[in-house]
Amino acid sequence: MELTLTSYCLLGSLVFCLLVQLYFSLFYHRKLAFLKIAPVPEISGRPLTVVVCARNEAENLKLNLPALLEQNYAEFEVVVVDDRSWDGTGDVLKEFAKQYAHLKIVTVTDGEKFIVGKKFALTMGIKAASNEWLVFTDADCLPASQNWLLGMQQPEDEQIDFILGYSPYIKNRGLLTSLICFETFFTAVNYLSFALRKQSYMGVGRNMAYKKSLFFKNRGFAAHMHIPSGDDDLFVNAHANKHNTLIQVHKDTHVWTEPKTSFGAYLRQKKRHFGAGKLYKFKHKFVLSLQIIFQFLFYALLIGCMFFKETLYPALGIFALSILIRCFIYPRLLRRLSYRKLRFWFPLLDILLFIFLVFNGIVSIFVKKVQWK
Repeated sequence: MELTLTSYCLLGSLVFCLLVQLYFSLFYHRKLAFLKIAPVPEISGRPLTVVVCARNEAENLKLNLPALLEQNYAEFEVVVVDDRSWDGTGDVLKEFAKQYAHLKIVTVTDGEKFIVGKKFALTMGIKAASNEWLVFTDADCLPASQNWLLGMQQPEDEQIDFILGYSPYIKNRGLLTSLICFETFFTAVNYLSFALRKQSYMGVGRNMAYKKSLFFKNRGFAAHMHIPSGDDDLFVNAHANKHNTLIQVHKDTHVWTEPKTSFGAYLRQKKRHFGAGKLYKFKHKFVLSLQIIFQFLFYALLIGCMFFKETLYPALGIFALSILIRCFIYPRLLRRLSYRKLRFWFPLLDILLFIFLVFNGIVSIFVKKVQWK
C-alpha cells in the first residue's frame, strides 16, 4: 500500500518522538540499570541524626519507630517532631523515650507565633539535631534493614552534601496500588538516573540525607515556605550540583511505606508534588517537560496512525520496537528497585501512568489549595 505525504509525516513524527524517549531511556536510565552497586559499609562513621515529622502518627510510630531506633549504627539520635497532633502521638513518643535514650522529642503546638505546615516542623527538628549529618524519613516508613543508616551515613568526601535514597511503596493487590508503585518507580528511576549524570533535580523526603550546615547556610525553606510541598525536592533542586550529590540504591537502604488506598488521596498527594515542580530551575523544568510532551505526542500520534490503513501496521511496528528496546532496561530496573513482580506489566502500566499524569496536570490547573494533612 502506497504511503501518502500525510502518512509519511505521521510516521516520521512518531519515529522522532520514539527517538526522544529512547534518548532518556538509553542515555540516562540505562546507566542506573547497569550500575555496579557497592556493598553497604560495615563500619559506622561519624554521628548522625535521623529527623522525622509526625502529625497524628501514633499508630505508625508504634509500628515503625523501633526499626529507626534500633539501627545497626554506633552513634546516632532520632529526633521526632510532634507537629500539633491530637491522636496521642505525644504519649506514644514519651513511652518510647523511657526505653530509648537517643530519642529526642520536639513538640510543635498550635499558636499564632507558629507557621503551620511540615516545613516549619522540619525546621524545628533540624534545629534540635545534635549532629551535622541529617537523615530524613517519615513516620509511616520502615527501613528495609538494620543497615539503613550504614548506607546513608556521611561519606568521607567532605564535598558531598546530599545522599539521595530510594523509598518504594509496599506492593498490595489492585490496579491502583500497581499504578502507585509504578509511578514511584518511574519517578525514582528518573531522579536517580539524572543524579548519576550529575544533573540532580530532586529527592524524596522519605529517604534522603544532607548536612545541617547546608540547610542553615541557605536559609532552610525560606525560598518556598509559602507552599506546602517541596521540603525535599525543592531543597535538592536549589542546592544539589554535579559535585555534591550521591545516590544510594542498595536494597538494604530502601525505606518502605504503605501506598494510598483511595484514588482521591493519591490524587491529592500528587497534586502537592505537581505544585512544587513549578518552582524547579528552568533547565530542569525544560528537560522534564520534554519527557512528558514527547511521551504524550508519541501516544497521540500512535492513536492517530491507527485511523489510517496505510499507517496502522507501521505504527504498531514502531510501538513494538519501543517496547522491545525498553525491555532490556526497565525489567532490570524493576528488579533492582524491588518491583520484580511488575516487570511483565510495565508496557500497560506505562500507558496508564501517562493517562494519570495528564489527568493530574489538568486537575492541578483548576484546584489550587493543598495542605499537609
